[in-house]
Amino acid sequence: MVVAGAGFIALTYGVVRFGYGLQLPRLTAEFSLSASTAGLIASGSFLAYCATALAARGLVVRRGGRVVLRLAAALGATGALVVAVSGSAAVLALGVLVAGSAAGAASPALVVAVAATVPERSAPRAQAAVNAGTGLGVAAVGVATLLAPSAWRPVWVLAAVAVLLVAARVDRRTRWPRPAPGDRPGVRTGAPRDPWTALLPPVLAAALAGAGSAAVWTFGRDLLAGTGGLPERTTATLWVLLGVAAVLGALSGDVVRVLGLRRAWALTVLLSAAGTAVLALAAAHVAVAGAAAALFGGAYTALSGVLIAWAGELRPHTAGATTATLFVSLTAGQAVGSAATGALAGSTGPVAAFLVCAALLVAAAAVLPRRAVSAAGAAARP
Repeated sequence: MVVAGAGFIALTYGVVRFGYGLQLPRLTAEFSLSASTAGLIASGSFLAYCATALAARGLVVRRGGRVVLRLAAALGATGALVVAVSGSAAVLALGVLVAGSAAGAASPALVVAVAATVPERSAPRAQAAVNAGTGLGVAAVGVATLLAPSAWRPVWVLAAVAVLLVAARVDRRTRWPRPAPGDRPGVRTGAPRDPWTALLPPVLAAALAGAGSAAVWTFGRDLLAGTGGLPERTTATLWVLLGVAAVLGALSGDVVRVLGLRRAWALTVLLSAAGTAVLALAAAHVAVAGAAAALFGGAYTALSGVLIAWAGELRPHTAGATTATLFVSLTAGQAVGSAATGALAGSTGPVAAFLVCAALLVAAAAVLPRRAVSAAGAAARP
C-alpha cells in the first residue's frame, strides 16, 4: 500500500500538478501564452488545489478516505485528459485547474489510508515515504521533457490512465476504516485544549513556508535561464536532480523520530531556506546550482512530511482532515508568494526576490510546535 500510495502522490503532485510548470516553455510556444496568462493559469491551479483540499477536509471525516481517494483519481484523470486534447489556451487552463486540484484530495485520503493500514510504530516512516512520491513524479516529467520535449500530450494521456490504475491498487491494499460518529469538525477528541487554537501555529508556519518556497517552484527555472544564463536542457536536468533529491523526503519520518517534531521542523525549513538562497546567489554555476536545487528538493519534501506528522500529533483521530488544513495553508502561501515574488522580481530583481523568500522560510522555522504537543497526541491516541 505504501508503494502504491507513493505512486499515487507521484502522479497527482509530481506529474499532473507540477507538470504544467515543467512543460511551460513548450506550452507557451504552442498556445502563444503571455507571461501574465501563464502566471494566471498557475495561480488558478493553486486556488483549485485549496478549494479541493478544503472540500476533502470535511469529506474525509463524513464519508471516509476511500471516497476522497476516488475523488482525487477522477479529478486527476479528467484534468490530464483535458490537457492532452486541449486545442486552445482556455481548454488548457481548464485541464490544468482540474488536474491540479486532484492533489488536494490525494493527501488527506492517503494519510487516512496509511494510518488505517500500517502499524502505528511504522506509520510516521510510511507517511513520509508516501509523501516523498512527489519527487518521483517531478523527476519522471523532467526525464520525459529531456527525451521528447515536443511529445507532451502522450505524457498527459499516460498520466490519466496511470492515476486510475494506481488509485485502484491503493484502494485494494488499504484497510479502510469507517468514519467514527464523533469525528466531526468541532467535536473534541480528548485533547486538553481547543483544537482550533492549537492549529494556529502550524497554519501560520505552513503559510510562511509556502510563501517562501514559491520562488523556487514557480521561478526557479526562469532564474537559472535568465539570471544564470543556463541552457534549457541544463535547467531541465537540474530539475530532474531536484526531483530525485526530493525522494529523500521519505526520511522525514525518521527525522521526526530521532530529533523530535520541533527540531525536525526547524531543520527542514532552514535547509529549504539555504537551498533557495544559494540557488539565487549561484545561478550561473551549474554544480553549485545543482547542489542547491537538490538541497531544496529534499528539504521541501521533508518539510511537508513534517507537517503531516505535526497534524497527526495535534489531532490523531482526524489526521487526514488536519493534514488537509495545513496543506491548504502551505498552498495558499505559495499562491500569495508566487504573485509577490513576481512583482518583487520585476522591481528589485530576481536575486533579491529569492533572498526575501529565503527570509520567509527562516521566519517559518521560528514558529515551532509546542513542547506539549507530543504528550497531548499520545494521550488522545487510542
